Amino acid sequence: MRIRLDKLDKHFGATHVLRNLSLEIADGEMLALLGPSGCGKTTCLRMLAGLEQPDSGRILLGDGEITALEPRQRDMAMVFQSYALYPHLDVLENIAFPLRVRKLPREEAARLVRRAAERLGLSGLLARRPRELSGGQRQRVALARAIVRQPNAFLFDEPLSNLDAKLRVEMRAEIKRLQHELAITSLYVTHDQAEAMTLGRRLAVMKDGRIEQIGPPEEVYSRPVNLFVAGFLGSPAMNFFPGRVDATARSFVSDSLRVPLAVDQLSRLPDGSSVTLGIRPENIEIDRRARPDWIEGQVYVSESMGNEKLVVISLPGCHLSCRAAPGLDLDFESPVWLRFRPDRLHFFDTSTTQALWP
Repeated sequence: MRIRLDKLDKHFGATHVLRNLSLEIADGEMLALLGPSGCGKTTCLRMLAGLEQPDSGRILLGDGEITALEPRQRDMAMVFQSYALYPHLDVLENIAFPLRVRKLPREEAARLVRRAAERLGLSGLLARRPRELSGGQRQRVALARAIVRQPNAFLFDEPLSNLDAKLRVEMRAEIKRLQHELAITSLYVTHDQAEAMTLGRRLAVMKDGRIEQIGPPEEVYSRPVNLFVAGFLGSPAMNFFPGRVDATARSFVSDSLRVPLAVDQLSRLPDGSSVTLGIRPENIEIDRRARPDWIEGQVYVSESMGNEKLVVISLPGCHLSCRAAPGLDLDFESPVWLRFRPDRLHFFDTSTTQALWP
């Protein structure tokens, strides 16, 4: 069912947590809500679940308003970071618990539990208690308990934070496949950009109780609307250089570097204007040979990731991050030459922080 949050506002004492927040999730869509700790994303999810009430604004499910309804009347399934399993119940009883609360006939409940357990690979674990399970198995039980209800919506509150890196990748794939098969409207709250980029059909980036940008993950990553979104997405983060436009030299100039600009870029940037240039690490070419008109720097540190190297380069007054091929030999303090891909430059107004042409 379609979900709409309409101009939600919320205070906790003197703290303004949500600021006139509006958001719509299409029927059957999974939307990822991404932001730093304290930005209001979990409060947003708790309001949707009915665990918090807004100071103003409305929450709609389908064509009806649910702002004043109790949590049990909304029929939304939550999956938590802490699993929230009952330790004295076995896996079968944990999965079946919401069906018992609804007083579903025993045969129907057994059928739904078996189907959920098979879907999540839990059929051989139904007699175990939570303490006998691994972290990944416990999270599967929590997911099975959520889907067995056949709810109006799934609400995920950073459910993978307690898992190791390998399990997080596996569970991301399982959650994405599961949501695709069930086609249940879902809100996934996280501060992990890898989860947000891979799971959400759309991605909403949040800061200080407001939505900064919303759209398909690839679009938000490649066309950020401001400095915050550009810097929050990406690991390593986008490199930023405050400077000015020099039309005579046809370049962007900062204290650390000079970058040639194309004719169409110059036409959009007034001569002498103060702008911040942004460039992602993967859009920087690096060479150990001296190259005319390239930027010269020194290797500060190089980290091998197996399939690539993450390299930090020292420039006058700053450091810059870039990605390099795994076979490139880069020693400490060795000289290198850099080139920014001209079609991948981002420009932001230094005073407003907004992208100049998002």
